[in-house]
Amino acid sequence: MESFDVEVQEYRGGFVKTPIKSIREVPLTIMLNGREVVTLLCTAKHPEYLAVGFLKSDAFLSSPDQITDLTVREEGKRLIAEVDTCHDPWKNRTMERSITSGCGKGTNFGRNVTTISKRRLNGDITVRPEQVLALTKELHERSTLYTATRGCHNSALCTPDEILLFREDIGRHNAIDMICGQCFLDNIDVEDKMIVSTGRVASEILMKVVRIGIPLLVSTAVATSFSVDLARKTGITLIGNVKDDSFWIYNDKKRIQGL
Repeated sequence: MESFDVEVQEYRGGFVKTPIKSIREVPLTIMLNGREVVTLLCTAKHPEYLAVGFLKSDAFLSSPDQITDLTVREEGKRLIAEVDTCHDPWKNRTMERSITSGCGKGTNFGRNVTTISKRRLNGDITVRPEQVLALTKELHERSTLYTATRGCHNSALCTPDEILLFREDIGRHNAIDMICGQCFLDNIDVEDKMIVSTGRVASEILMKVVRIGIPLLVSTAVATSFSVDLARKTGITLIGNVKDDSFWIYNDKKRIQGL
């Protein structure tokens, strides 16, 4: 169940009782080789992809072959994702946590920035402006949970012609991580794919997309200056502020046809 019926007092010149739908929020604790990494707040949809996507995005995992066991269990009103690996993910690692700009938490921001800045994306994908607008429109049309609750973000893995995976969650970080986790676990080739998403593109969002290797990121919202700088260093194509008939291109790398 992704939402719950709640009765509120709504003001419309006077107060009236109004039934609304409130989005579900569940703590998901990620355990890696018996050690707690982080607790995320989510809708509890696709928790296995969310857990693995977070670990991949934060450089705990480099190959799906490293995973020897992956289980998700309920414990009271929370979920526990237990991931076991054949390597030592904690070796030479310090847990320096940083609070990010949204519903996410980075475990070592400085190290991630240093690593990502050295990455170069050369994925073979080109997209026409009208395809960007069409995919963004379809993203909104699929967002039934947002329509019902006004309480979630949405992301999709796409080719220029169609949406392949659609994910929604209370945080834009979670929606991205679920896609990254599924691509990682299912060995989905991403060099000719793009992500279309809602929500501000801060640096931690861009780093997740770069780390999984997707060369083109589109958002209906704007990008921060730090994420623009990282996009230009890594070569990811970054598009933001998508409206019905317009958008901004922060960095191209010749992936936008007609520019």
